[in-house]
Amino acid sequence: MLYLKPIINGTGNYYIEAQTRNQSRTDVIVDYLGKQYVIELKIWRGNEYNKRGEKQLAEYLEYYHLEKGYLLSFNFNKNKKIGLKEVEVDNKKIIEVVV
Repeated sequence: MLYLKPIINGTGNYYIEAQTRNQSRTDVIVDYLGKQYVIELKIWRGNEYNKRGEKQLAEYLEYYHLEKGYLLSFNFNKNKKIGLKEVEVDNKKIIEVVV
C-alpha cells in the first residue's frame, strides 16, 4: 500500500478487505481513473493453495462484473520462481505475480 497510495492520491480510492453482499471479503479493490481493479494477495503455500486463490479471484471478478484481476503471491522459499504470468480461470483473465 506504501507504493500504491501516492499513485492513487486524489485520482481514485482503494478499499482493503471490502465485503461483498455474499459476505466474502476481497483483499484490495482500487478505483482509479474510472476503472476498478481487484487484487488478491496470497502467501505462497504451494500449487494447490495457489489454484484455490485463482478460483477465489475469478469469483470476485464475476461478482464485480470484471474480466481481469490480479493475484500477488509472496513467496519466501529460497528457490522460488519469481515473475509474471497470465492464466485464465472461468473465462476470467488473471495476471499473477510472484515476488
